Amino acid sequence: MYTQCPECLSVFSLDARTLAQAHGFATCGHCGAGFDSLATLAEHLPPEPFRELPAHEPALEPPRLDLAVYRPRPPGEPLPAPTTAAAPVATAEEDLANLSFTPRFARPRPRRWPWIAACLLLALLLAAQLAWACRDALIANPVVGPRLRQACAALGCELPLVRDVRRLRLLARDVQAHPSVPGALLISATVRNDATFAQPWPVLAVTLFDVDGKRLAMRRLRPAEYLGDSAEQGRGLAPNGIATLVLEVDDPGQRAVTFSLDFE
Repeated sequence: MYTQCPECLSVFSLDARTLAQAHGFATCGHCGAGFDSLATLAEHLPPEPFRELPAHEPALEPPRLDLAVYRPRPPGEPLPAPTTAAAPVATAEEDLANLSFTPRFARPRPRRWPWIAACLLLALLLAAQLAWACRDALIANPVVGPRLRQACAALGCELPLVRDVRRLRLLARDVQAHPSVPGALLISATVRNDATFAQPWPVLAVTLFDVDGKRLAMRRLRPAEYLGDSAEQGRGLAPNGIATLVLEVDDPGQRAVTFSLDFE
């Protein structure tokens, strides 16, 4: 509530306790004048700017109060007797059964499955790229390689051939004059693939030496030069497979007494 000093027009805020202390009489804290605070008492201030609060005209008769909110019972008055039809007392279970709970804020839960599916797809793509980058090591692995070959056989695909010349073994070799081509030598070599996977046919490096171990001639033969079947070239040398290769090279003369055969 608010009241106004009639001398300096200062407006003050006050409550019911302040009004009751001096029965509505107050002293202005600005000019020191005493005044009746009930004369201009207001619940709300008018919109600013304003000069004076409206004054209350004194009533000719005191107002009559009819709406009583509390009246103490006189001493010795008996309590009212309870009515015969008592209201049924609800049990705790019935009260809980009748309760209804309504959430104040109902927000839809975000859909997470698109993000999970996208993350799984990206993870699979990354795994596929890593597997392709390390395909030679995976195919050559004795544990992973057989499973990859089984999966490819079931899917109808073919694994790329992996080259590892360290697992190629020269079992036997021989050289002799070519029976039908003069000035040529016929070299035969038996090769075994000790790897557990198929290998591409190697490049054969044939070197001829004289009696003193001096190199007389050297030639590198690609698979297309000593294999006539292109399909066999594509299949490669099977795992644990043995193949006999026949090579035709020029004869450097009587000085060539030995030769070496290397895989590249």
